[in-house]
Amino acid sequence: MLEKTGSRGAQEEVKMEGRKPSSGTPALKCPQKISLLSSPVRAVVRLRRTAHMLKKGLSPTERRTLHGDAQSKHLQRQISLGKAKLGSASASVLSQASFETSQYFTFDTSVQPQTRSSKRKKRSKNPRVLYPGSSRRYLPTEQKSKAKRCLLLLVSIVCFQILNAIENLDDNLLKYDLDGLEKTMRREVFGQIVAIENIMALLKDYLVTHIHNKPLVISFNGPSGVGKSHVGWLLAKHFRSVMGHNFVLHYFTMHHCPDNASSLACQLDLSEKIGVMVTQAEIEEKIPLFILDEVELMSPALLETLGRFFQSNQTNEFLNAIYILISKVGGKEITNFLLQNVSSDLLLPQSKVEELLASLRPVLSRVHPLWGSAEIVPFVLLEKNHVQSCFYEEMMSEGVYPDPSHIESLASQLNYYVKGGKQFAVTGCKQVVASVNLL
Repeated sequence: MLEKTGSRGAQEEVKMEGRKPSSGTPALKCPQKISLLSSPVRAVVRLRRTAHMLKKGLSPTERRTLHGDAQSKHLQRQISLGKAKLGSASASVLSQASFETSQYFTFDTSVQPQTRSSKRKKRSKNPRVLYPGSSRRYLPTEQKSKAKRCLLLLVSIVCFQILNAIENLDDNLLKYDLDGLEKTMRREVFGQIVAIENIMALLKDYLVTHIHNKPLVISFNGPSGVGKSHVGWLLAKHFRSVMGHNFVLHYFTMHHCPDNASSLACQLDLSEKIGVMVTQAEIEEKIPLFILDEVELMSPALLETLGRFFQSNQTNEFLNAIYILISKVGGKEITNFLLQNVSSDLLLPQSKVEELLASLRPVLSRVHPLWGSAEIVPFVLLEKNHVQSCFYEEMMSEGVYPDPSHIESLASQLNYYVKGGKQFAVTGCKQVVASVNLL
């Protein structure tokens, strides 16, 4: 009993001593009660911190570091308040946390302290691009200018006008059927290939449109019997078929203005015919054709009247016209030039043609200045084979059998220039019609 009472007394003394506060340190509560109260709270805090870390996207190493920091701070706070005792486990946790978060140098490289540079690097992985006046990550919408639409509309209108003009040009050429005219001339005119090409080029360039700043004047010059009048007759026939008789005038000087006619009457007659035709053609948007044969027989006054229509300072209807001048003026110069250059042939290079025209223009200008505004087309001498072709066509048209031996004998009766192994007919095909009519 004494032992029991002694032990009880000792326990009570111990309890009394525990209740007495010491002078150096505050009194500590029971660790079991602290653990029972604080463990649920610590679990909730730990769960909230873990969820917060997961939201921030921290790595496992960072989470362990932050967890250790949290535990060490909690223990230090409890120690400072005197609410917990430092056990072996708590001390180890505190020492480990303080060691991991220490800023002092150690030889252990497994744990690296978190620095500001690492945070900056992580932030730079996902940079935010901010544009002026907006915090969006996409480029601002580009505003389209209305001027670009107007420019596209203008370009389309211009292209449409160009296409329309090209179609109109094609329509003009189709209206005059120049391809058919060229085929006819190549089939029925012999030995004048260069002349035909020049005539067709001039007509195509002029007839491609209806608006001009001057009339087209073409002068056929060459010796007698080389096909000048025949080409004029083919032109008159063709344009009458495509435009009508009212827009083609085939003027023969000896017929319309004979020797006994007064010069003034011829001038008035020619002026009236040209004026009526160009006025009517302008109304119907056509280009009239005036073929003036035997121009060398016209009087100077009549040439002067005719030259006034070739000027560019006239009204529009007189600018839209074609004049064909047929004459033997310059025939001698063309013959001499051909005989001197027979080796090079006048189907000739373009340089030889230009040389011929340079020698021919002064001769024509001395006769009258109106040839200064004309396009000169020289007709050269015909060879013997060309004359034989003329006999063949004439015999076929008259219903005579074209015997080759007979044609050869008829062609041999004509006079020829013999030069460089070639024979050039002096009068061309002029006597062919009369020779066939005698058969």
